[in-house]
Amino acid sequence: MNQQAIMKKIKKMQEEMVATQQEIENTVFYATSGGVVSVEVMGTKEIASIKIADDFEIESKEDFEMLSDMIVAACSQAYKEIEKTTKERMQKYNDMLGGFGGLI
Repeated sequence: MNQQAIMKKIKKMQEEMVATQQEIENTVFYATSGGVVSVEVMGTKEIASIKIADDFEIESKEDFEMLSDMIVAACSQAYKEIEKTTKERMQKYNDMLGGFGGLI
């Protein structure tokens, strides 16, 4: 394969990588915690929304703490899903780039 063909292939791969990353960033990831809190987080890790079940009642300081913990847990779960998806979808590009011996 000549150098021009290799460069074309690399450019195409870079375009695919960017498109894949943009797809992930524009995806909404959903997570819940305790059946009380549900979150929507963009692939950029920006929180789009947090919803709390209508029937959740705050009767004490501990309820506030529990709600706070559930919000953190739901967001953490969404972030882990984003990282997992990113790793899975970008792995083939990382594998290919590794084959170029760090030239890129």
